[in-house]
Amino acid sequence: MIRDTLRLNPPPDLFLEKSIDDLCFINHVLVTLSQMITENNSGFVDYLLDTEWQFSQLLIEFSVDSSPFSIRAFPDTRGKIASLRAESDARRKTLEESFVLAGDLAEPVVSSAEMSGLWETK
Repeated sequence: MIRDTLRLNPPPDLFLEKSIDDLCFINHVLVTLSQMITENNSGFVDYLLDTEWQFSQLLIEFSVDSSPFSIRAFPDTRGKIASLRAESDARRKTLEESFVLAGDLAEPVVSSAEMSGLWETK
């Protein structure tokens, strides 16, 4: 939904705050899922890592100059986006270290993010 909003190039005064709130909500959900999966040794680590990667890509898209909410146009958002990216990177690193070392990650053939990228380039 946030990606679609970015593509529509909406007026920032109407959508910037809501979009930042949505990113914070997604981050909170990922924190909760990460804790649940880590505590329960769940087999969903691959999916969570893929979701974290997609979230990280969304944060990049959100902050680039071509975005209606670019950091250049709205420097006040720089700290928030940087914080969200750092949290996401830390979660991914922790999950990868915990589950790769334990041998619990399956070798994915093609992730859903890669499939989406392939379809978008067509």
